[in-house]
Amino acid sequence: MKFDRLILATNNQHKIREISQLLADLEIEIFSKADFSNFPDVPETGQTLAENALIKSRAIFQKYRIPAVADDTGLEVGYLNGAPGVMSARFAGEGCSFADNNRKLLAALEGIRGERRRARFVTVIAVSYAGGDELLEGVAEGLITEENCGENGFGYDPIFFYPPANKTFAEMTAEEKNRVSHRGQALTRFREWLLSPLDRLH
Repeated sequence: MKFDRLILATNNQHKIREISQLLADLEIEIFSKADFSNFPDVPETGQTLAENALIKSRAIFQKYRIPAVADDTGLEVGYLNGAPGVMSARFAGEGCSFADNNRKLLAALEGIRGERRRARFVTVIAVSYAGGDELLEGVAEGLITEENCGENGFGYDPIFFYPPANKTFAEMTAEEKNRVSHRGQALTRFREWLLSPLDRLH
């Protein structure tokens, strides 16, 4: 195993809990914002998901010299030339709600049918450590629905239809979604990388 300590470069308690559970069976000490009195809030100024993830992981690693993990996630709609992309969380403006973002996206695709509504969710996980950086990606391909469907999940889940399951992400249980989602894939790759031989380090 590559590390015995990791610091999660996020303030998001959902992400902290998710990664901690993923690594619970490993002998890794996991740190987060709660363990520090001056944990920085790193601005996401990158033009891509990978850039944003690296900005966060590098900043936290440079401050604490503990291998740092960060991620960024976006929804990319082909008809909208990849938008909302890095702006996914703020698509409808600063301080907007999930519902605001969904309404804006559905309005932008009004009258658009079939395959032209194709979209993909992407999660990029960045790891920064003494040997350099590593990027791991997960992708889920689907379609944007014409209305909200399902009560589970969060964000764009009610309007992201996943064809292999014939459901939106919001119609899946958490377990179903985690098996196929972009974040689930990226986290699985992160765990595999973490457990791979040391000679694969940069």
